[in-house]
Amino acid sequence: MIRKVATAGLALALVCTLSLSFGAAAEPAEPQAASITWPKQQALPSFAKVKRLEVADVYDAPGDIKLLLATLQGIVNRTEPRIYLIENREEGKFAWLNELDVPYKVRDNYWDILKRFKSEVRGVIVYDPEVPDSINVATTLAGLNDAVAASPELAQKLAAAPYNLKTIEDLRGKFKDRLDAYTWQYEHLWPRTTHRMLIGLSPDTSIRIPSGIPPSFRTIAEEKTQEREAKNRDTYELDLSPFLGDESVYLRFDDSFPQDGWGPAVHEVTVRADGQIIAQFVPGTPEEEPFLYDRNNSQLSAGSGGHRFADNNRYFVYRFTPPAGTASLTASVDMWNQFKVSAGSEQPLSSEQKEPYGYLRDYAVANKAMVFWLDVGDPEQKALFERILSDVEPGTPYLGWFSNDVAGEFNGVEIASNHGVYVLAADWFSNMTVFSGTRAAANPAKPVKAPKLQNKIYVTLTFSEGDNFQYNQHRLRILWDDPSRGKVPINWTSNPLLHDGAPAILNYYQSTATANDLLIAGPSGAGYFYPDAWPESSFAAFLKRTYPYLKKTGMTIPYVLNRIAEQNVPLSEAKADAYINEYNVPGLFLSWEGRYGVELVNGKLPVSTIQGISTVQDGQNILAQAKANWDGQSPLFVSLGLLAWSMTPTDVAALAESLGDEYEIVRADQYFSLIRQAYGLPAKP
Repeated sequence: MIRKVATAGLALALVCTLSLSFGAAAEPAEPQAASITWPKQQALPSFAKVKRLEVADVYDAPGDIKLLLATLQGIVNRTEPRIYLIENREEGKFAWLNELDVPYKVRDNYWDILKRFKSEVRGVIVYDPEVPDSINVATTLAGLNDAVAASPELAQKLAAAPYNLKTIEDLRGKFKDRLDAYTWQYEHLWPRTTHRMLIGLSPDTSIRIPSGIPPSFRTIAEEKTQEREAKNRDTYELDLSPFLGDESVYLRFDDSFPQDGWGPAVHEVTVRADGQIIAQFVPGTPEEEPFLYDRNNSQLSAGSGGHRFADNNRYFVYRFTPPAGTASLTASVDMWNQFKVSAGSEQPLSSEQKEPYGYLRDYAVANKAMVFWLDVGDPEQKALFERILSDVEPGTPYLGWFSNDVAGEFNGVEIASNHGVYVLAADWFSNMTVFSGTRAAANPAKPVKAPKLQNKIYVTLTFSEGDNFQYNQHRLRILWDDPSRGKVPINWTSNPLLHDGAPAILNYYQSTATANDLLIAGPSGAGYFYPDAWPESSFAAFLKRTYPYLKKTGMTIPYVLNRIAEQNVPLSEAKADAYINEYNVPGLFLSWEGRYGVELVNGKLPVSTIQGISTVQDGQNILAQAKANWDGQSPLFVSLGLLAWSMTPTDVAALAESLGDEYEIVRADQYFSLIRQAYGLPAKP
């Protein structure tokens, strides 16, 4: 099997070679019996074994095509995984497809795949473009009716030859808004769907994010130093008068140091035309919305003192339209951190192409799960969200994500945890119906003996984001393929539930790991949850039921996030006892803070707080300060978290090379072994 596709010619050769294992293109597919298995104690379902695949490259396809083929994929793969969609090229177009090690054919025309499998489809569910959330209702209905979801335009095409598919349900005009759509779905479809999983997906999303400031824009304010934590907060006066002339003036906020994860933060904006206020707002309030031209997935902090910020190459744009004849236009902006502000009068193209997408919808359709997207910041939507959560058993997974990004994450995960539901971030995961048809190989990391305990500064380094299924599929693969991986001990947060959801991906990381690579469980074990938000009555039982996943995958050290009311909190004694008794942990990492430290909870559980870094310089500064404050008379333990979006193994190697002999970098298992020795604890919990 060819493992890499480097050129178009080689890709064509690969397609031609692999096509020999299939029959003629027009050969009809034979319907098969459903073959999903889901034992009671298994977290996620297993699909039939993958044998061969029809592949459609839909990376550049319109959104309604992606939705159509993803729902088709769910119907077809429910019986046996036979369709694979190329939706992402981040880690390499054929990277994971080749790891499956099965014959496949890439169809030049993705409509050929629909022709091949149309006999397995009963009809079409038409969504309403005027109510985007009807896309999710259509996805749910597709799973319940063995149907495909389609736009009105595609539905017309599907009704004609050679498809001849009837319309089972037309949702146009059925719902007035989001809440109306999901209330109807809850009342009419929820009883027919599985209650063993929940799916949260945005009905539409930006599928392309062009980078760079438009050429016609001019930078008018820029922070030249890497300022953080509001040290440079001030009200900055910006003159927009040079950009008057056209109808509107656009104000864009970018990250001046995009590599380190600390972008601009804006708390309040006031704009005056000839001295008169024409705009004044705090981000996140209704007053902001008329002026927010392009939010580009920027984030909002929570609370009345909130602000809009943009890191990791995100940005946001405001548009202001002064009265005709305005001679002076100024903006007063309360902002801080690493801002780069530009302005222009030419209308920039919006980066957010709002279209349906396919990610994870195959999995929802195949499992007959209900798909929704409720904003927990809205009281009515939150109430419906909690009604749904109350209907499922403790230990149920919620796959997907939440609206309103960071604030949505913190609130959403806490509310889910309150109901004993854990989160699997998977809204950008492709082909889970295929990867669930692979089998895990028992290949956990081999133990590595800890070095002799000395009076040194012991450092352990942990990459973030591993609880996130799509991170394992995309960004982690890029980091893993860095040629410097293996030079320095690194802890890689991952998800033990890959054992069910994507065994082939788990197998790849386990089989290619070096002695310096250790997979550990991302927040906060088998799934993302906040321990102290989880009901006491079911928490220990949940850990006990999921511990086999940690043991089978070798991810026996968890990194825990614990939040109450949107604030990081210490791990309670009761929840610490549960981790000791049910997960048998030698120690655990906690939170992502601006400090490091080790404490014993209940006198027997080492808890090491992670201090996050996003650049090599960050790490060097923190470790230099640690050395300056260290008396050298006893070992010191420092745990650093590596921001996965800005750092790489090459950066880690550079950090390691800059350290003196008084430092020693160790894996997490060695780290906690040394801590247990230093604190006089038994070697095993």
